[in-house]
Amino acid sequence: MHILLVDDHPLFREALRTLLAAKLPAASLETASTLGIALERARRQPPDLMLVDLALPDASGLQSLQALHEAVPGARAIVVSGDDRPQTVYAALDAGAAGFIHKAAESDGIVQALGTVLEGGIALPASLVERPAQPTAREQLGLSERQWQVLQRVLEGKPNKLICRELDLSPSTVKTHLAEVFRRLDVRSRTQAMVEVARRGIRLH
Repeated sequence: MHILLVDDHPLFREALRTLLAAKLPAASLETASTLGIALERARRQPPDLMLVDLALPDASGLQSLQALHEAVPGARAIVVSGDDRPQTVYAALDAGAAGFIHKAAESDGIVQALGTVLEGGIALPASLVERPAQPTAREQLGLSERQWQVLQRVLEGKPNKLICRELDLSPSTVKTHLAEVFRRLDVRSRTQAMVEVARRGIRLH
């Protein structure tokens, strides 16, 4: 597993790298202090997971996340920020993030969030979602295999056009599957679906 850490604060970046090296010894870790460097390294060696700061010197807000997501659409991304207001978190999800970690989070919380995302879930701050004691099992939602495949790609931040291409489905079929996913989750949008997946502790892998 290859992880790319993107943050312009040297102390925080190195502290996070040290933590991940200790907790995930089998992973290869690479860092970048700017969006430009991150894009160069991501294209050279596509990461499986990216941790991305929203305040980079050569990017504005979600621009860094969006650019990296377009460059390596197969990588899952977690935003690391000191601003965990709901509107910021939801905007990050809209931009393709699979998780959100506050910079003041404890090390155990960071590692737990990484594990959640790597297992196919959505990791959000506890202040935003309160998880149930017993996570919802895949079978409990009653989704078909195709519907699960569509949901998985939604959680990866992929647009309908890319989902159509990857699953060899028509746009209308993807929309039909997505409508059923929303109905089963009792939501009306992609962002609401991601929050609900996090709230229920659902894993897609």
